[in-house]
Order: sequence, then C-alpha cells, then structure tokens
Amino acid sequence: MATTQHYLWAGGHLLLLAAALRYFIASITFTTVSAWWYKASFLGALVSYAIVCHKSLGTPQPNLAYVKKALTDENVQYFLLAMFWWSSKPVAFALMPYFVFSLFHALTFARTTLMAHYLPSGPPATAGGPPQPHPLAKRLQLWVKSNYDPAMRVVAFAELLIFLRVAFGAIMFRNSLIAPLIYAHFLRQRYFQSAFTREAVSYADGRISAALVNPIVPPVVGNVWGKAREFVTRWAAGSVIERRE
Repeated sequence: MATTQHYLWAGGHLLLLAAALRYFIASITFTTVSAWWYKASFLGALVSYAIVCHKSLGTPQPNLAYVKKALTDENVQYFLLAMFWWSSKPVAFALMPYFVFSLFHALTFARTTLMAHYLPSGPPATAGGPPQPHPLAKRLQLWVKSNYDPAMRVVAFAELLIFLRVAFGAIMFRNSLIAPLIYAHFLRQRYFQSAFTREAVSYADGRISAALVNPIVPPVVGNVWGKAREFVTRWAAGSVIERRE
C-alpha cells in the first residue's frame, strides 16, 4: 500500500512535469512566463529527491562517514544540483534531465499504484496463479522498459549540452561564473557513475577529434582542443585517486 511519503514523492514529480512543461512551451514559443514556473519545477524536484535521499541514507548524521557516503550518492548529487538551479537565474534547458526522470517515475507510479488500485486485474496466466495486471498497465510497463535506455542516453547528451550552455553563459554574463564549475564537478561524478554519460562523452570526443582533422580547421584549434582535453583528463583522473585513498 502506498504511503503518504510515496504520494508526496509522486506529487513532487507531477509538479515538476506540469511546471516544466509550462516553462518549456513559453521558451519554445518565445512568450513571457513568470520565473515562478521554473522555481516550481525545481521545488518539485527537491521534494522528490529529498524523500529518496532520506529513504536511502536515513536521517542526516553530523559525521564525515555520512557526508562522504552522501556525496557519492547520485540522488544527493541531483538534489544538490536542483537546489543550485532553484536558487539561480533560470536556465531553461537545465530542466530537461529532471523532466525525463520525472516522466518515467510518474508513469511507473501511475502503473504500480493508480492503475493497480483503480483498474480491474486480468485473469491469471495459469490456473491458480496470481491475477495479471490490466492490459493498459502491461502496455505501459513495456513502453517504459523499451524506452528507458534511449531516454537515459538523451539525458546524458543533454547534460553535456547544459555544460556548454552555462560555460558560454558565463562568458556572456547570462549566468553566474560559478555555474560551469559546479556543473563540471557534477559531470565528473556522472562520468564515473553512469555508463550513459561515459558513452556520451566518448561519442562527443570522437566527433570533435574527427572534425579537427579536417584541413580547413586551423592547427591552433586542434592544439587548443588537445591541451583542454589533456587538462580535463588529468583533472578527472585526480578525482579518482582522491576517492581511492
């Protein structure tokens, strides 16, 4: 049976979906929309991720062991990032990963909780066996299962694009100068924790390297890219050594 906490978790995802959709539509159609919708989206994310973090880590403890465990938890990382976005100048594209996550969570909640409660079960698959889910619930389960991996790949590429957005935004003074630094650290964590992020980074690196081989590209561009790539590799490797000590 679903608990009040479970409904609050789902409510956070539904709030994020509704508010983010309203904000996306306004951004795409170049219409003015209140920043309230942006903040409401990340408020929903904060509610949902706070509940998940509490369930997985328990009550926060004032000790180093708890802090280290929390900082390596991906739900905590997304919670802290959502807090940063919520308190910062709006960056519409930053909502995309949270929107995708919330969509799958909301669909799963609808199938396992709402449909299971309100839709009649189907006949047992075998004599004396348990009743089968409603056909609509089964179709929804198949859709979620078949589309989950592609959606996570979309999220991984979207997170790379978000970094480019905040990096150029910092140069153009459209967002804070600290945003690219915070997001770079977040991406470093995702790289070591997510195969989808590693796949996206590898693909982007391959495409950029192949493009720089083109004779029309000035050699200085390739040199700058090579030095930047070397710096990022050393920085990321350093974080691995620190975590293993």
